[in-house]
Amino acid sequence: MPISDTHISDSQRVLNIDRLPAASRRRSFADLGLCDEIVTALKARGITAPFPIQTLTVPDALSGRDVCGKAKTGSGKTLAFGLPILQQMDTAKPGSPTGLVLAPTRELANQICDELAAPAAAVKKRVLATYGGAPIDKQINKLAAGVDLVVATPGRMIDLIEREVVKLSAVRHVVVDEADRMADMGFLPQVEWILRNVESGHQTLLFSATLDGAVDSLISRYQTEPAMHSVTSPEVAVAEMVHHFVAVHKMDKVKVAAAIAAQARRTMIFTRTKAAADRLARDLLREGVKAAPIHGDLRQSAREKSLRQFISGRLPVLVATDVAARGIHVDDVDVVLQYDPPSDHKTYVHRAGRTARAGESGVVVTLSLWDEELVVKKLQRRLELDEPIIEMFSNDRRLNDLVDRPRERDSA
Repeated sequence: MPISDTHISDSQRVLNIDRLPAASRRRSFADLGLCDEIVTALKARGITAPFPIQTLTVPDALSGRDVCGKAKTGSGKTLAFGLPILQQMDTAKPGSPTGLVLAPTRELANQICDELAAPAAAVKKRVLATYGGAPIDKQINKLAAGVDLVVATPGRMIDLIEREVVKLSAVRHVVVDEADRMADMGFLPQVEWILRNVESGHQTLLFSATLDGAVDSLISRYQTEPAMHSVTSPEVAVAEMVHHFVAVHKMDKVKVAAAIAAQARRTMIFTRTKAAADRLARDLLREGVKAAPIHGDLRQSAREKSLRQFISGRLPVLVATDVAARGIHVDDVDVVLQYDPPSDHKTYVHRAGRTARAGESGVVVTLSLWDEELVVKKLQRRLELDEPIIEMFSNDRRLNDLVDRPRERDSA
C-alpha cells in the first residue's frame, strides 16, 4: 500500500519522537542493540546518546526489517542507517560489496564515509565513496582490493556495474539516502535501475524529508512492509525572518558581502560551489573580514576546526556550500548571506533556517547580479515574499541597517 505524508497513521507504525516515553528518549547506543566495538568508537568521538531518529530506527534495522525514516537533514540519519548495517554486514569479496548506500551528491557521499569511518574501522569493515568527477581508475582499484560498504552516486554506480567491476549479487543491505532530493534532481530512474538489479532477499532502508509523490512510489515498489518512523521538527518560519534582496555589481560584490558581514557577530554565507567558497573566504580576508570555507573537499580536521571556531565566536564568518552546511546547527547566527542565489525555494528555506533559531529573530540577505533578477523574483513568488530588490554599493550606509533592523524591532 503506498504511504504518503498525508496518509501516515499509527497503524502504519509511524512513530513521532514527541510520543516516545521519556525513558525511551534516554536510551544509550548499547540499549539499541549495537555492539561494544561500535559503542566504544562512538564514545571516543564524544557521541554517547542517540538522536531520536536513531532511537526509533536502529532496533528495526538490526532486526533485518526494511525501514523507512522520515527526518530532515541534520537529524542523525547517517548513523541511523550506517551503524546497523556495519554491525550486520558480511565481509566482502573483491568487487562484490555486501552493502550499498545511494546518495544524491559527491559531497554527501564523502560526508557519509567520513561519518562512518570510525565505527567501520571498529568492526573491521571497509567503506568507499564512489562518484563522478573523480578518477574512476582509482575507485576501481580500491573496489578490486575489497570494499564492504560502497557509498555511491547513482550515475557512477551504474557506470561501475556496466564496466563489470562491481557485482551486486552479494549485496544484502541497501540504503537510499535523501530520496526526496534524488527525486528533485531527476535521479530516481537511475536509483530504480540499481534497485532492480540487486538480488531479492536484501534489506532496504530509505530516508527522506518527505514521503509523498515519487518517494511514495519508491517505497511501494522496493520495500516490503517497512517499519515507518517519523521525527518531526519545527518548520522554518519564513515569515518570522527579515528578508533583504540586494542587487549588486560584479566588481563590488565581495565588498558588499564584507560590509554586511562586518556588522554581525556571526554570519553564514552560502555559495553554489566549493571553488567559490574557497575564493570568497580568501577575498573576505583581504577585505579584513575573518572567514573560512567549509565543504566536502577539505580535510575533516579542517572542517571541524572551522566549525568549532565559528561556534565559539572566534570565527565570525563561515562560507559554506549547501551540502557541507547539512548537519550544522548553530544558534545565534545573526545573518545568512546568500552570496549566490539558491536554485530553488526549498534551498532558500534550508539556508534561511540557519538563522532565526531558538526563538530568535534572524536576517536573510540575498545578493544578485543583473542577470539573476528573474531567478530571485521566481523565488520570491514561491516563498510569498513581497520584498523589493534594492541596488546597493559597498559604501551604501543602508547596508548597516540590514543587520540592525531586527534588533530595533525587538526593542520597539
